[in-house]
Amino acid sequence: MIIYIGADHRGFQLKEAIKEYVKNLGYQVSDLGNSAYDENDDYPGFSAAVAEKVSADPTGSRGIVICGSGVGVDVVANKFRGVRSALAFSTDQAGASRADDDTNVLALPADFLDLDTSKKIVSIWLQTPISTDPRYKRRLEEVRALEQKLKNQ
Repeated sequence: MIIYIGADHRGFQLKEAIKEYVKNLGYQVSDLGNSAYDENDDYPGFSAAVAEKVSADPTGSRGIVICGSGVGVDVVANKFRGVRSALAFSTDQAGASRADDDTNVLALPADFLDLDTSKKIVSIWLQTPISTDPRYKRRLEEVRALEQKLKNQ
């Protein structure tokens, strides 16, 4: 599985550390930017680049997007068909997002998390399997149906 990662200037330092951490966990990582710290860059392009890749292969890839609050990158990522992005502040939240909602993009708030907590969140998120509980499957089907309905409008 390939993990796409992207961040703006406020998430750049965390992205660089998380990128190496994920590689050391044995995953293939593709860094979609920014490639250098640029205090004038903006999050939408980086989040869109990650989400576009995940949207093209929503079950065979995942993404990690990072900005200061995590909200901006999360909003952008969720605009893409087949992407279910979750903003996570804790390991419990990250695990629940995978198990219950089959999230395939993780949004991290660089201004509110330290590196150790971020690593734990990423690790749990990458390792948590999707629940087999019928209610979660039913809900995901409802989300897919809504996406199809909106696409046809």
